[in-house]
Amino acid sequence: MTREVRPEHETHAAPDAAMPVTFDDLFGWVHPAAGRRGVLLCGACGFEQMAAHRPWRALADRLAAAGCPTLRFDYPGEGNSGDPAEVRVSANVAAIRRAMRFLRETTGVTEIALVGLRLGANLALLAAQEESVDRLVLLAPAATGRAYLREMRLRARTVGGVAEGAVPKADPDGLSVGGFRIDAAFLTDVGALDAGAITRAPAPRTLLLAPETRTLAGRLTALGSAVETGPLPGLPLLIGDPIFAEVPEADFNRITAFATDGVTIAGPAIPLDLSPAHLVGPGWSEAPARFQPDLFGISCTPRRQDPGAPTVVFVSTGMTVHSGWGRQTTTLARRLAVDGIPSFRFDLAGIGDSGGRSDGRRPPYAPDGFADVGRALDHLAEVRGPIVLMGNCSGAHAAFQALCRDARVDGALLINPYCFDWDPDQDVDAVIRQTFGSTGTYAALLKRGATWRRLLRGEIHVRAIGATLAKRGLDAAVRRLRRLVNPISPGGSVARRVARLRRRGAEIRVVYSAGDPGLAALHRYLGCAPGRADRRLGAPVAIVPEVDHNFSSATAQALLGHHLRDLLTAVQEARATRTEAHKPVETDSRATVLASLA
Repeated sequence: MTREVRPEHETHAAPDAAMPVTFDDLFGWVHPAAGRRGVLLCGACGFEQMAAHRPWRALADRLAAAGCPTLRFDYPGEGNSGDPAEVRVSANVAAIRRAMRFLRETTGVTEIALVGLRLGANLALLAAQEESVDRLVLLAPAATGRAYLREMRLRARTVGGVAEGAVPKADPDGLSVGGFRIDAAFLTDVGALDAGAITRAPAPRTLLLAPETRTLAGRLTALGSAVETGPLPGLPLLIGDPIFAEVPEADFNRITAFATDGVTIAGPAIPLDLSPAHLVGPGWSEAPARFQPDLFGISCTPRRQDPGAPTVVFVSTGMTVHSGWGRQTTTLARRLAVDGIPSFRFDLAGIGDSGGRSDGRRPPYAPDGFADVGRALDHLAEVRGPIVLMGNCSGAHAAFQALCRDARVDGALLINPYCFDWDPDQDVDAVIRQTFGSTGTYAALLKRGATWRRLLRGEIHVRAIGATLAKRGLDAAVRRLRRLVNPISPGGSVARRVARLRRRGAEIRVVYSAGDPGLAALHRYLGCAPGRADRRLGAPVAIVPEVDHNFSSATAQALLGHHLRDLLTAVQEARATRTEAHKPVETDSRATVLASLA
């Protein structure tokens, strides 16, 4: 009989009790509780887990609140975990087994329940073939690896593009989904998976939630497992898109009830005595950090560091967790550390592993998003070298706002900023969705023969399209007129603030993918004439052809790394010039004067 799960139970662990941990080159979070059954969350892989990150954390909180110590972790080569020489399915299964042992050793649990999502469900199924598991929850596992890869190839064509920008190109040597690259060896491993090929019951009791359950449920039952089945209507909310990801309440309630049914509560939760989380790699070391009010980040420190080296602060993009789109931020941070450059990647409030926003709104383009950047700088108060911000899209917006307001920032790399000031009269969700149906989309469609044929047959309603575009243009014009009377920013126009930043000595670099919607804001506020924006910014605006909005490919990421290093060099030179200009200089009369910049 399934017991009712009551959120107000006295043995609940508070969500903020979750503790970052490292073990066997893996990074994870322990959510303490007093029960004797532990739950290990085996997440999805790549883009799907990036989308599911925050709801997945909410599930861990919910399970711990119901009395089960819970561990969630990053697979090798994902999130904040170490970088293996090669990613293989066998290594991920071995990581699950290591995580099971770690959960037992640190919390003292006597039972283990595995909860696997998508490919993580297939990995959990394999791990349960090798090591004893008391309960198993499978959430939309792939019937076969080949079916999963067909779905991923379809998603690869649709994730990461925008209306006017390029879509991610196909990877000739692997598969890239949302910037997450799957190499040939892992593709081969996944292609060989077959959920129905298991030879023993993975657990005495199994919960299988998926669009289709009959085949796998029959196999599990035949092997002796008591199987409960059902649909998973909330799956799109979990893995669809990180910006619109939500907690599927009904699904999570059922998972929690199954995983915690009959759990034994030994008493009040005992505080865990865990060593500080710390991960070391070739030329770098990383440590997690909590800072006020409830923010989380990872500092990446070079093995040998010049005290005057610049520090890069990565600002969250959209709802993407601090490891970055395609895990690019983690990768870039570690490469910078090898070159002696420290960095700090963190989640704005409401994103990833930071606490929620008090106003409950989505974090992208929040009017106070820059304040979280300031709190990160407060945490880095002991840094003596220059500080440089780097952000993409909404992260670029927050970085620009922080650069304008905080004199501690010496420079910023702004990638595809959609706007420099967000109009509070605009709805964030609506703008994001409209980006996929803007003027450029219709213009591109009209170049296709099939579209012309539909137009001639009357299947495309031109008047409706025209009315929609006209309304958008009118709304934009009204907003601009309103802002002339009541500006969004108290600092004056974008051009004036940029001029003020340059007088302060700050360095700004702006990079766009060709055709990105944000180019309209650049031209509107910094000039349409050739070279006008370049002169105002003090450096050429880089417009990169044939890359998607998120610069997903390895080549595009290498290009961003090049632009960042150029910016770091410029910032160091500018600071050296200011320092030299302010040095005491002895005159002929032995009086000391202070030289300064003109």
